[in-house]
Amino acid sequence: MYVMPGSVAQKTAIIRTLIMGPPGSGKGTISERITAQYNCKHLSSGDLLREHIRQKSAIGVEARNFISQGQLVPDTTITKLMLTELKRLERKNWLLDGFPRTVKQAIKLDDKFDIDIVINLDVPFTTITDRISKRWIHPASGRTYNLDFSPPKVEGIDDVTGEPLVQREDDKPESVRKRLQLYSEMTEPLLDYYGKQKKLATFKGTETNVIWPKVKQFLDDNYTH
Repeated sequence: MYVMPGSVAQKTAIIRTLIMGPPGSGKGTISERITAQYNCKHLSSGDLLREHIRQKSAIGVEARNFISQGQLVPDTTITKLMLTELKRLERKNWLLDGFPRTVKQAIKLDDKFDIDIVINLDVPFTTITDRISKRWIHPASGRTYNLDFSPPKVEGIDDVTGEPLVQREDDKPESVRKRLQLYSEMTEPLLDYYGKQKKLATFKGTETNVIWPKVKQFLDDNYTH
């Protein structure tokens, strides 16, 4: 189901949206489907930042200086990066991912662009913890297995090389719970901010393939494409 307080957004030919969801919520898969179905430009703040660092642009150098010192990239740098990119898109459909992360960033974004809707994926933390903690990888190749959905032919062994699989520290249950708690603390103010603007559409479920049809139906009902 989806939950959207207040009035439903009016139909528009341009979709400018933001997707939010905790690690392991299926946000990446749903983002890919939205961008393909609605001809949206997917703008991931993390991907864009890494590309600028690789290209050694002015913003990339600025960001790298903070990262090399073990500091978070400041709001001002991320905001400048994203707003500069959005200006190039003019009247294009776009889907923001990873920005804004704070209310301060959201206010700066609102000063320049109107967000139509914020898609919030509400997947139970117990489901995510169980899903991620069953993920194992083959370090040399990066091949990933899930004990429920795509298990190796032989438990603990890579299908191709026969070498042992390992579990990343970030995928262990306690690490996952900590990451989810941090996500919750960081995003609660942002969800409240967009909720007060009547722009927050929350989609609840435990499986991506169950949540996606609800997201698609909502977008089809409220936006032309």
